[in-house]
Amino acid sequence: MVSQPVPRDLIGVTGARPLPATMRAVVLTGHGGYERLELRHDVPVPHCGPDDVLIRVAAAGVNNTDINTRIGWYSKAVAAPTESGAATGLAGAKDDGWSGTPFHVPRIQGADACGYIVAVGQNIDAKRVGERVLVEPVFRTDAGFDVQYFGSEVDGAFAEYARVPARFAHAITSALSDVDLASFPCAYSAAENMLTRISLGQGDRVLVTGASGGVGSAAVQLAKRRGAEVIAMVGGEKASTVKALGADHVIDRDADIDRIFGASSLDAAVDCVGGPRFGSILNCLKPGGRYGIAGAISGPMVDLDLRTLYLKDLQLFGCTVLTPEIFPNLIHAIEQSEIKPCIAATYDLADIVEAQTTFLSKRHVGKIVLTL
Repeated sequence: MVSQPVPRDLIGVTGARPLPATMRAVVLTGHGGYERLELRHDVPVPHCGPDDVLIRVAAAGVNNTDINTRIGWYSKAVAAPTESGAATGLAGAKDDGWSGTPFHVPRIQGADACGYIVAVGQNIDAKRVGERVLVEPVFRTDAGFDVQYFGSEVDGAFAEYARVPARFAHAITSALSDVDLASFPCAYSAAENMLTRISLGQGDRVLVTGASGGVGSAAVQLAKRRGAEVIAMVGGEKASTVKALGADHVIDRDADIDRIFGASSLDAAVDCVGGPRFGSILNCLKPGGRYGIAGAISGPMVDLDLRTLYLKDLQLFGCTVLTPEIFPNLIHAIEQSEIKPCIAATYDLADIVEAQTTFLSKRHVGKIVLTL
């Protein structure tokens, strides 16, 4: 790479080294198949705004949202499950992102980042240069639900450098590797957000769907950390691995939960699968039961019997925007070794198509991480 003079955002930082002018990045050029992912070596390195930091990305996790965005799954014109268009894109998809606003390309995706601060904006203490950080992937404003998502509305982690608002770059002290740490931000914050929203507590009996995936395996650990009785739904070949993460009971993902649990036997459920099982999950909740959802990989359209909802006084929570305490709580749990990473595989950034193909095979437990 060609070096350039120290940029303005590094002026005054003692010992700062010049940054390269360009970087390696995977750029999404539009909705569609894998051909929409372009590895480039000439992407300009971003400069900091006054309240930003620039991060040298060391590792970046792969998530469902990367694929959902690429294939256009967030479009309200789409009713299919993710896997139906994962390789080719989805017919009729509109330019929608997480926030429901038009999605703009080219875009660098990637919601998970572990990296090191190499530059700071003029309003940020220069002593932050050198910090190892995790990026909180939901950039909320003081208005609460006015948000931008890292890797969706703004460029993300599938690049050697990423610009992040300083308050969402959280310093972390841990003996874990960069790959280990990159597995946490998106999945574990989504899981902790669901558990917080449903007020999961000691002794609660909670069902976790998709428990072998990134969010599901995180939810198993975080629910057990809260003292809940955890029932995990997974494919049979993954049962022992999920059990080792802390699940008290493991049942097959295709099990008849109405028969296993009967009506009104669960205090809560956290779901990132959606699809045809939705109604059965609600049937199994006790009166006053709580249901949180942060994904719908098996399909976004469900059948809801409103009598089940109102006669049982159920509480349904859609969970995306993180409240301010979620990510600091997650950082604390990591630093105290109260939760552990679950890494299924690692790939170089250049092998992102292979990484996403493996991710979509759903034969793994935990996270797939890209190294840079």
